[in-house]
Amino acid sequence: MTEPGAESGDGRDPESVSRFVERFAAQLVQAGVPRMPARVFAALLSSDTGTLTSAELGELLRISPAAVSGAVRYLAQVHLVSREREPGSRRERYRVHSDQWYEALTSREAIIKRWEEALREGITSLGPETPAGRRLTDTLDFFEFIESDLAGIMERWRAHRERTSGRG
Repeated sequence: MTEPGAESGDGRDPESVSRFVERFAAQLVQAGVPRMPARVFAALLSSDTGTLTSAELGELLRISPAAVSGAVRYLAQVHLVSREREPGSRRERYRVHSDQWYEALTSREAIIKRWEEALREGITSLGPETPAGRRLTDTLDFFEFIESDLAGIMERWRAHRERTSGRG
């Protein structure tokens, strides 16, 4: 599996890159990411440019255009990739950014807020002293705890990244 457009003298072993893509994708699958989006994400992540077209992804991973489309749709929804139009073309490129984990995690804040609202409604409906109500309360407490630390964690990450790589 060689990256389309990659120079032959880049020092990479195409089989080694292919093994990385499949191994990392397998780890993502074990963590709950669907298989095809995991493979597409790993391929984009291992690309020097961080961008590939649908055709390039299909060739690289030996998958259909429909499989690429479904995978990219999923990855865009969870903020791990973005779509970009090639200038002067109808063709799209898919991009993974170096801060994709940061973006994906910060987008979760709004989701966590909605979960908290739903949990509060559930606690009210079920009663806070019922076994189910206590379970929902514990879940709500967990999300509130995570949310309270998330902003601080993200700020510490930005400061760490600035110190270690000069990028803010």
